[in-house]
Amino acid sequence: MPTIHPHLNSSHPLPHASGSHPTAHPTSAHTNTTANPVAVAAVHFFNDLLDKIPLPRWAIYTIFVAGALLILLCCLCICCKCCCKGKKKKQNKKNEKINLDGVNGKTTTALVQPGVGDVDYGSAKQQRGQLLYSLEYNGAQSELTVGIKQAKSLMAMDLGGSSDPYVKVYICPDKNKTCETKVFKHTLSPAFNEQFNFTISKSSLQKSTLVMQVYDFNRFSKHNIIGELRLQLCDVDWNHVIEEWQDLAEPAKFEDENLGEICFSLRYVPTAGKLTVVILEAKDLKSMDIGGSSDPYVKVQLALDKRKWKKRKTSVKKKTLNPYFNESFTFDVSFEQIQKVNLVISVWDHDTMTRNDAIGKIFLGCNASGNQLKHWADMLSNPRRPIAQWHNLLSAEQVNSELTLKKKIPLVNKLPF
Repeated sequence: MPTIHPHLNSSHPLPHASGSHPTAHPTSAHTNTTANPVAVAAVHFFNDLLDKIPLPRWAIYTIFVAGALLILLCCLCICCKCCCKGKKKKQNKKNEKINLDGVNGKTTTALVQPGVGDVDYGSAKQQRGQLLYSLEYNGAQSELTVGIKQAKSLMAMDLGGSSDPYVKVYICPDKNKTCETKVFKHTLSPAFNEQFNFTISKSSLQKSTLVMQVYDFNRFSKHNIIGELRLQLCDVDWNHVIEEWQDLAEPAKFEDENLGEICFSLRYVPTAGKLTVVILEAKDLKSMDIGGSSDPYVKVQLALDKRKWKKRKTSVKKKTLNPYFNESFTFDVSFEQIQKVNLVISVWDHDTMTRNDAIGKIFLGCNASGNQLKHWADMLSNPRRPIAQWHNLLSAEQVNSELTLKKKIPLVNKLPF
């Protein structure tokens, strides 16, 4: 009989000889897929979210990276700023107090003059350049001629290492006339060779200041000041023509203005803890009213630990620029407090219908400087003795920027407990 061979269907493969199971790989894949369902769902959600954004994937990733870098940069800037503030506070606390334990009525040198160790001999100021100028005064015609000759080695203010300098000339405190030279492009050593004439009397010359400011010209932005010279005309010898080079100095933060002068006396009694301020008189005050006069009065204020503490004020003197007050005010200030107190003297113009205007201001105390510090130190060095002195008034903006007073401190004797 013929041998019958069974038909092998290709749809049913023979089992592997090795006995391995063909379903091993699908089973393994299924196991990995179901191992982390939360992660898979998060990936699907993230992909769906990216698909809804009408931008290519590379652009989206670039935006994410840029945002992360920006946040990181802001955090670094905040940390650096906090560190700098901490260092400044530590330095200010070291220099905040002047030790008055050694005040014995014999000397004021320790309060007025720095010690040898405090002088910084090694510090080099920023070089701003030099200016050659000339001065000549004609007394018969009451005319001052200012010559702006040339400058050299000016500070470079532009990115290319150059400047576009010009010079502005005026006289304080009146500042009635302001003159400017031509602008010289792309140079640090310009030759101006220009002269300007100012009409000024011999008496006004003795209390005026000549200001020469060198600027860098910018067509589409604010002109930057390179440096300036301020000459007290009362110190100039007018018997011959002046021509000299001088180094440019850092520009003053506040413009000189003749606001007037005030005279007052200070007296401190350490054993009783009494500070007496006597407002005597003022002169040459700035006119604040339309008629060329003012209605001045004086505020006397004490600030403790940079906070407003106590205040008094004088009577109003009508229509005068040279008022005479002679009014006394006494404050209770202990010896511990006198080391941290600032005395603020301000002159105001009284207005009935509108807000009162500040004419000028000064402050005294251990944080003051110059004549104000000297007056305060003389008072402490001479207990029980009134010390009187004249002071030039400064602008309220300048004094406020130096004092930076905070809100008024609460008085302990007024608290309900």
